[in-house]
Amino acid sequence: MKVKRTTRVTKDCLHTERGRPHLRHSTISNDNHSNEEVRSVVNSDQQILKKPWRAILNARYELLLKGNSLSFKGGFFGLCNVALLTAADGTRILFDTGHYCVRKALLASLKERGLAPTGIDLVFLSHLHFDHCQNLDLFKGVKVCVSETELAYARNPHPDDLFVPWKIHELLAEFDVRVLPKRGELVPGVEHFEVPGHTTGSQALRFTQADGRRVVLAGDAVKYPKEVLAQMSDMCFASPEESKQSIAEICEGTDVIVPGHFPEIFRRNGGWIWDEPPTIELILR
Repeated sequence: MKVKRTTRVTKDCLHTERGRPHLRHSTISNDNHSNEEVRSVVNSDQQILKKPWRAILNARYELLLKGNSLSFKGGFFGLCNVALLTAADGTRILFDTGHYCVRKALLASLKERGLAPTGIDLVFLSHLHFDHCQNLDLFKGVKVCVSETELAYARNPHPDDLFVPWKIHELLAEFDVRVLPKRGELVPGVEHFEVPGHTTGSQALRFTQADGRRVVLAGDAVKYPKEVLAQMSDMCFASPEESKQSIAEICEGTDVIVPGHFPEIFRRNGGWIWDEPPTIELILR
């Protein structure tokens, strides 16, 4: 029997940072309280909390695998960012899985953090291209979240889109799949929203960190900074207009964007910068 993980929030687990209420991670505990009870407790003291309850439900993320846009004549390596997102209630969300060439690296990165694939609560697939979903089979028994629009798109992709893996729907049929609408709340404090452009059903995640910065895990709706500057996705299998609108929504009010194939980019002085270049270590045998 599965035990649902929820969060108990009490007054002494709140503190104020830069004038904003936040949760202290060390005081989050799992019990049988419902999300409604969490809302009730959080909103019970207006002296402590003057903003909606979602404002204190901070999440944090780290990159398990770092993406790269490196290509070669006639192809590309397809190394995407794979992120581990931990929500305020302790839910561990794996954002994309990468593809076969990083299987060992993904398992090793989880092991470094004391985790096995079974330690993941949700696998969120930004879209159904091989370089983002092909390692899904490593996470048997874990609930998978994917857009309803993307499921339909993957059955009948754009004629030029050669990157939907063979029999992906048969693989998904082996999982408990949570089919997502165009936007909503994935877990408390983490918003999912549709960002058509690269594919018609791509989705991103938005959340706020404890330091107050708003983060978007963008998947391939933004693969690298060039697409933010151009307001257009390369390899756009939806419409250019949709891609432009999606990138604008990703950027609006956002402090950190995690692209699909590039290190994080940060808002600075009205523009976007990055602290490190994408790197890859190649070994010749």
